[in-house]
Amino acid sequence: MTALRIVHTCAALTAAVCLGASLWTGLADRGVALAFGVLIAVGELTRWSGAPVRQAAPLGTAGSLSYALLGPDAGHPTLHDAPQVVTVVLAASLLGGVPHIWCGRTPTLDHLARRVLSVGFAAVCFQPLSNKGVFASWSGPAYALLLVALLVLTALCDAVLAAALAHSRTRWPFGPLLRDELRGLLGIGSAVCATGAVMALAVAVVGLWALPVFCLPLLLTQLSVRRYAAVRATNRQTIASLARATEIAGYTPAGHARRVAALGLAVGRDLGLSEGELTVLEYAALMHDIGQLSLVDPVPAGATAGLPPAEQRRIALLGGAVVRQTGVAAAVAVMVERQADPYREQPVAARVIRAVNAYEEKTRDAGPEAALRALEDLRLGTAGDYAPEVVESLARVLARPRAWGEGAPAKGDGRRTALSDPAPGWVTHG
Repeated sequence: MTALRIVHTCAALTAAVCLGASLWTGLADRGVALAFGVLIAVGELTRWSGAPVRQAAPLGTAGSLSYALLGPDAGHPTLHDAPQVVTVVLAASLLGGVPHIWCGRTPTLDHLARRVLSVGFAAVCFQPLSNKGVFASWSGPAYALLLVALLVLTALCDAVLAAALAHSRTRWPFGPLLRDELRGLLGIGSAVCATGAVMALAVAVVGLWALPVFCLPLLLTQLSVRRYAAVRATNRQTIASLARATEIAGYTPAGHARRVAALGLAVGRDLGLSEGELTVLEYAALMHDIGQLSLVDPVPAGATAGLPPAEQRRIALLGGAVVRQTGVAAAVAVMVERQADPYREQPVAARVIRAVNAYEEKTRDAGPEAALRALEDLRLGTAGDYAPEVVESLARVLARPRAWGEGAPAKGDGRRTALSDPAPGWVTHG
């Protein structure tokens, strides 16, 4: 938790210093501060609390960055400084978060800490030089490129902060987390940065009337992303329902597929799989036993790990055929089909499913020593059945149960749509 404490402490100190400086000197350009404050508060009010997404409050983030990089207002120089920027952004973010706090969907401290530090970084890089007139002679492409460069640096810093906070809270490997954050910048992250730059440039020319005009495209983008996520959540619910078919029919024990998916995802994260690979792993793990529905005589307790290799492959191929009929991505069917292949010929996700499924079957309804015995059996099987790196990753994950216990879906408001969604308590961009 060292990184977590460092980031939170730095954000708290930055907020305290900026608030004190703003109270001491007073607010400059209060009309501009009010306009941007309202924009940021509206962005926080429209924060997406229905499911974890990479950018939960794109409008609030874009407005914050735009205010941090604001130079002239309709051709007239502005006098606000970096402490005022941080103060206004923090106050507006807290004000916009009141309804979410009231409904129990409070923004996390991580979100506020990152917002303060990232906006503070952008403001410190831009406002002191802007107030001294250093950029007064910059015009056209040079000024626009300056804003874009500062936004890129700010986005990179925010990605590092997001990955560090996620690593501190979940203990997932930092490298893959940072890689996924950087990939996310190419999606809605780039739209947020572009909107922030465009609003700052537009206000410099036409004034504050540019704010409502240029925030509309981002609002429409946010709406489209919500609809896409709703379709994705429905797809996941369909897959989860299909996975329960083997349990309802009595072929597998209740909760077996869900446990394999949760533990398999933790192993996949430990191995550094990307978000896309984790989604395929989740879907395949949920449906890895669906081939048993084609069997005339059920496997006792649904335990396929102890079957002869030829029978395991036959069930896996039957499962892959069923998955292909459901319209799920072909990659998921491939993982289901190849889960019984020799591990040297398997993709990583199939290796994970095979090892985790065997572990879950070996520890089912067993005594307190079952976990150690199961791991020992898996290690003995690394000569041909199980990938050594997967077994060792499984051992590391089991040594820290919190890392995979958080994979369970949230209860109550159902804000998590799948096991592979980020765990509650931290967000990515936003």
